[in-house]
Amino acid sequence: MKVLVTGSSGLIGSEAVRYYDAEGHHVIGADNNMRQVFFGAGGDTTWNRDLLLSQTRTFEHRNIDIRDRTALFELFETERFDLIVHCAAQPSHDKAADIPLIDFDVNAVGTINLLEATRRHTPNAVFIHMSTNKVYGDAPNSIPIIETESRYEYARPEDYAGVAENFQIDRCMHSVFGASKVAADIMAQEYGRYFGTKVGIFRGGCLTGPAHSGVELHGFLAYLIKVAVTGRTYRVFGYKGKQVRDNIHSYDVIQAFEAFRKDPKPGEVYNLGGGRNNSISILEAFALVESLTGRKVHYEYVDENRKGDHICYISDLTKMKSHFKGWDITRSIEDIFQEIINAVEDRA
Repeated sequence: MKVLVTGSSGLIGSEAVRYYDAEGHHVIGADNNMRQVFFGAGGDTTWNRDLLLSQTRTFEHRNIDIRDRTALFELFETERFDLIVHCAAQPSHDKAADIPLIDFDVNAVGTINLLEATRRHTPNAVFIHMSTNKVYGDAPNSIPIIETESRYEYARPEDYAGVAENFQIDRCMHSVFGASKVAADIMAQEYGRYFGTKVGIFRGGCLTGPAHSGVELHGFLAYLIKVAVTGRTYRVFGYKGKQVRDNIHSYDVIQAFEAFRKDPKPGEVYNLGGGRNNSISILEAFALVESLTGRKVHYEYVDENRKGDHICYISDLTKMKSHFKGWDITRSIEDIFQEIINAVEDRA
């Protein structure tokens, strides 16, 4: 099998490269290190690209920008892909507001470039689109919540499992990033429903793991742990630090992709996060990292939340589990923390 992974030096992309290379497939990665352009030295993924090249057997790196339609179409004409794993994106709420045209070109135009290249040149390929829970904008904040000592929590029993795929995605604030990802998400669905492309749309919660080049503007858990382990100061933006996210390890993300590859359902949408058991607030994350490292977390509070930010977001995994019976979360929140802590200490 020949696999294309976009954003191959990033968190999910690199996990996909490692997995499919280890399975004996020929993997080509498209990544031009735009994360460094977006976030500076802290976002540089060169270290991960070089690690992939040294640790894999068949992986080829291509310095391709997904906005470059000509280069992409030439790649698809030359290579006949069986699987496209599309992870490349401009991923930050805050950065998108500074670069709205670049954000849209990367997230929306880059996605349709890949979808159309697939339709024209490899129409039987499976296409995995890495979307985001930010397509729901701040609408999840309308779900009734209660405040506890360490977190915000859903108030009604019927919301306990979290946000399902039929939740509204319009009539709310998304951030510029969220809006560009909505465009990509809907277009990917349309290629599945209208053209029959074998595309699956995965709306990620907090995706994380040791290969994440976390920065303040993107990469909540990896950045928080990196700051804690290195003794720097973490900034909490609003909601008393009680905002909740569900965290999923990159390994479990790839296993979800693989489940879809084996049984593709064109145009289907899946919420993909850590679910109820892997949900944690910032305050709870501080407590957990302190218990695992023995180091006090230093933080300062900014009494203003990010625009379009979620107060409490947990992914309802019911649909994913019902469509793919063998898939489930395998890495607990404690496992994830310890693995990232070890990675940060190894790279220090």
